[in-house]
Amino acid sequence: MGMESRRYAFRIGSGVPGSLITPAIKWLLIANIAVFFLQVFESAFLRTNLLVQWFGLIPRAVTHGLRLWQPFTYLFLHGGFWHIFFNMLALWMFGCDIERAWGRRRFLNYYFLTGVGAGLINVIVKTIADPSGQAGALIPTIGASGAIYGILIAAAILFPDRQIWIIPFPVMIPMRAYVAIVGAFAFLSALGSGTGDNVSHVTHLGGMLVGWWYIRRGSLFFGLRNTVSDWKRRRLRRKFEVYMRNQEKEPPSRPDNWLN
Repeated sequence: MGMESRRYAFRIGSGVPGSLITPAIKWLLIANIAVFFLQVFESAFLRTNLLVQWFGLIPRAVTHGLRLWQPFTYLFLHGGFWHIFFNMLALWMFGCDIERAWGRRRFLNYYFLTGVGAGLINVIVKTIADPSGQAGALIPTIGASGAIYGILIAAAILFPDRQIWIIPFPVMIPMRAYVAIVGAFAFLSALGSGTGDNVSHVTHLGGMLVGWWYIRRGSLFFGLRNTVSDWKRRRLRRKFEVYMRNQEKEPPSRPDNWLN
């Protein structure tokens, strides 16, 4: 986990620079913590796991049980105190400045786009890997990590040179290097996830992929439009060159009609 090398004034609920927490982050924290207390209550007093079964992300339930809300609701469930603690800590540390830069609406759109997109990628990958639905497609995925990894990639793009303190080591590295290391670790862990790791690294990578595409989509489409335009110009130029060569070989029958 990284810690930003910055100081914050202790003002709650303001989206202005220097505030401790921004409005969207505050409500996301409240929602996630409230749902976590519901999970604790269910586990301690009801001795059931219905919240995870109905609102966690189960690929087989989405594709065959038509529980289409799960790619959204799984973001608010967590597997224990440390799970929610580190997710919410990362949300606060890296999300506040993104909300300040983008505004509340765009930040929330991005948060749920990356979270839901990561969930859908999880469903696709696990359905392909387990088409019969007897293994991985039945395992619930919970947690806001897909959206959190989307926030990390956004922070790396928006604030690439910001220094991050790698807890607990006395080392500070740029934000882009930190996110590159985190992404590489998630990728390598996804390749070796058959060893029994219960972390959904596919969801982490999915959140980063969707976030990168969302932020870079303008430049990607701009590059594509330029490529198409260049191809059209080259095509028209070749046609014009062919036309001029034909005119040189076969001049008009009445040259006096040429205009200079």
